Amino acid sequence: MITLEQIQERLAEMIKQSGISQTALAKQIGVCQQAISSYVHGKKMPALDTLANLCVVLDLDANEILCVK
Repeated sequence: MITLEQIQERLAEMIKQSGISQTALAKQIGVCQQAISSYVHGKKMPALDTLANLCVVLDLDANEILCVK
C-alpha cells in the first residue's frame, strides 16, 4: 500500500529538485510561500487542484508524486 508519508516525501523531493524557489513556485500556482514550505516539510498535502497545478509548473506526471507506476 502507498502511504501518505510516501506521497509527501515524493512531493517534497520533486519541489526541491525543481530548483524553483518556494516563493516563485507559490506565485505561479496561486498559494502562499508558507503553503509550499508546508508541503516540503511534510506538514500538509496540497488540495487536488493545487497538486495538479504543481504538476503542470514542475512538468511532472502526477503518477510520479503519487508513487504509482
